Amino acid sequence: MTRSIASIVAVLSCACTGTSRDVSPLQRLTAERAIRSEVVAAYDFSRPDVPVNLMALYAPTGPIISASGGRITTSRDSLRAGIDAFWSNVGVNMRDAHVEWTAMHIQVLAPTVAVMTATYRIPHKQPSGLPHVIGGAWTAVFRLENGHWYVIDEHLSDDPFAS
Repeated sequence: MTRSIASIVAVLSCACTGTSRDVSPLQRLTAERAIRSEVVAAYDFSRPDVPVNLMALYAPTGPIISASGGRITTSRDSLRAGIDAFWSNVGVNMRDAHVEWTAMHIQVLAPTVAVMTATYRIPHKQPSGLPHVIGGAWTAVFRLENGHWYVIDEHLSDDPFAS
């Protein structure tokens, strides 16, 4: 946990050496739209290869810090294993699943750094046909690299009252 917090503080400290005033209104709008679009597309469960789509959100190189379910992963391989485990144990059993983004706040801190905090619900049917909902909150730090916004640090928390 300390390493994850230290990572976020380091990113935000670097971002704050230039202030958000260094971000033009056009840069801000472009970043917000790109991040929103990439996140929504990655979580479109109607597209094939959901784990591949989800992994596309993360930086292809360098460390990735991800906190979820009381655990921290610090490598791309560990994150991929977690996503694969979720999809093969939970995701494939969700019928007619779709993600509803109930809130999505994006703050562009610098021309190449942004933070998104979002809440979501995933209504679906269980294999038995009964309706079920999972959901939670997600905070992610994004870095712009080669024209693409990538998650470099994140924290997800489940909503125990989503169902």
